[in-house]
Amino acid sequence: MAGSRAVAVNGGDADAVGEAGEAAGRLRERYDELRRIEARIADYGRDRVETAVDAYRRAHRALDRYEDDAVGSGDFGSYLQFRGEFGEAVDVGDVPAADAFAAADEAVDKRRLSEGDFAAAREALAPAGELVELLEACDDAVDEFRAARKDARDARRRLDSRLDELREVAGMADADLDAAVDRLRDPVEAYDESVRAAFDEFFRSASAREVFDFLDRADATPFVDVDVPPTDLAEYVAEHAAGEEPLATLLEYADYSNSKLEHYVDDPGALRTAVAVHRTYLERLDGAPLTLDWPPAPGDELAYEIDELIPLVGRIAGDETVATLRSIRELARSDEYERLRRAAEVRDALDEPELALIERGEASERVAAAERTRALVDDVLAETERTADEP
Repeated sequence: MAGSRAVAVNGGDADAVGEAGEAAGRLRERYDELRRIEARIADYGRDRVETAVDAYRRAHRALDRYEDDAVGSGDFGSYLQFRGEFGEAVDVGDVPAADAFAAADEAVDKRRLSEGDFAAAREALAPAGELVELLEACDDAVDEFRAARKDARDARRRLDSRLDELREVAGMADADLDAAVDRLRDPVEAYDESVRAAFDEFFRSASAREVFDFLDRADATPFVDVDVPPTDLAEYVAEHAAGEEPLATLLEYADYSNSKLEHYVDDPGALRTAVAVHRTYLERLDGAPLTLDWPPAPGDELAYEIDELIPLVGRIAGDETVATLRSIRELARSDEYERLRRAAEVRDALDEPELALIERGEASERVAAAERTRALVDDVLAETERTADEP
């Protein structure tokens, strides 16, 4: 029964909100840069630019391939091949930097070529090389834009999660964090500690039959969630004399050798079959199902739960433990209980930064700031969306 039901709420809305805003800003910058480059390409005509770039690359391949063989008095066949390939490459027609291709062709339009002629041709092609750089810049801009879109979408998802958390915090702003929660916490902790100790002693000292009978009774109590004994183990305890021994003792017996065990039980094999195979179940038995949750249940529910627990706990624990349980029930029925419980619930659910938001009255403001940033991110994502056929 014990165990926090709190929702873990992480701090850091400044990070989530700030990161989303920054991601949206970067996306806008990458989008604008991409559109600027694409506009330059569009001014030329993309097909014309790509034609020029392809010609530039083919012309450079020809220069690189034939320079060693076609210069001076080299291989005349190589010279003819070079002139044919290069002339075809620079025959570009109406493209950007057409003059550069014409100048490069003129630089090598000679009967005898030198290394200087090849260098002059490369230099003449330089203006066309700027178009290569333009297309490469466009490819890079597309990659950067796509990465920025992904980052913005990821940041938006993180912001959504953080916004949910902030709304949860704002929903807890009704709690009176000045309430003396220790008035509730101290008796609950005292009871939980004592009932655990009482069950441990009961497990060590009462007979296995008594413990199993107690567990059966506890299982019939709506608010106590116990693991009832496995059927074969319960049958062994009920039918064999060893059932009069404490469960802790039966666990010790399960470790004895057969020759030693014969001195303590009438059927060593039956004990091993029933007890040894269920060692994990027996070792896990403790008083946790008898403890109270923290934060505790609403007043009416807690009072009813304690009504069910008192006769059960009274069988294994002392009067002081039962008295503590009664005092908690009395508090649960008091006018101040819900204020204490709500404060306990909120303090258990939130970490220090979140509690500070409530104490400073800033939770709603943080929600509003996060919502504004999310709207901004959504606007930028919508404004920078590109059709599927765009690069």
